[in-house]
Amino acid sequence: MVPAAASARLAKLERLVGADLLKRSTRKVSLSLEGAEFLPYAREILAQEEAAFAVLGKGKAEAKDTLRFAAPSTFAQLFIAPILPEFVDDHPGIDLDLRLSDTRFDLINGSFDLALRSSVLEDTSLKGRKLADDTRIFCASPAFLEKSGMPQTPDDLSRHRVVGFMGLAPRPLVGRNGEKALFDPRHAWRRLALDDGLSQKVTTLAGAGISMNSLWSVYREIADGSLVRVLPDYEVDDQSVLWLVYPKSNVLTTKVRVFIDFLLDKIGRNPPWISDSSD
Repeated sequence: MVPAAASARLAKLERLVGADLLKRSTRKVSLSLEGAEFLPYAREILAQEEAAFAVLGKGKAEAKDTLRFAAPSTFAQLFIAPILPEFVDDHPGIDLDLRLSDTRFDLINGSFDLALRSSVLEDTSLKGRKLADDTRIFCASPAFLEKSGMPQTPDDLSRHRVVGFMGLAPRPLVGRNGEKALFDPRHAWRRLALDDGLSQKVTTLAGAGISMNSLWSVYREIADGSLVRVLPDYEVDDQSVLWLVYPKSNVLTTKVRVFIDFLLDKIGRNPPWISDSSD
């Protein structure tokens, strides 16, 4: 659409709703407060239209438009980035706008279509599809354990140096025979707090201490011996799951559906960290 036609239609829409949806200056145009509030509903109207045509076309609507997706950086580097070329080749109508960071983005205010979350799905404004279980384990480098000793019980963690995320809350542990325990990083002898998953793993590999990691993050290092599992009879019992989440108010558009299906097929159907670790 040429700029003049777009401006005329926008002006008509603003008269209809009785509000300025954009802030205009000589240098740029940006959403107004009213525009930001109106935008999710406008997107849903378009999504509903797309879904209706897809039904009439037996679900074969062309996947197109920009897909905004947020995911933790470490997981994305290991499992999502390597398979993206196949997705973009199969769906040339979709432009991917990826935000890969361990900082959690607000899906609704950030206008994201989809995000990968590793947690219990508690936000009532979101819907989700399970990608895979997210088993959490403790590990350390052989050099650190040789120097500091191997913990035998969860209580022994308090006598070691712990590497973990900033603000890490106490986590319940469960043993193979159902034993209950609590890991509280605040009670560790010393703590090293980080805000990046890859940095946490690299620091642990360098011998800085014991860290709690997702199995998907360290399964290769456990397999090759560069990291050793600590307290192998215990797992973190926080019911964390890798979820593909999207705003509840939104219709599942074709572009989102095909990307979810792609990730489920390439990662969720046979998670490599589970199949490889069981060999």
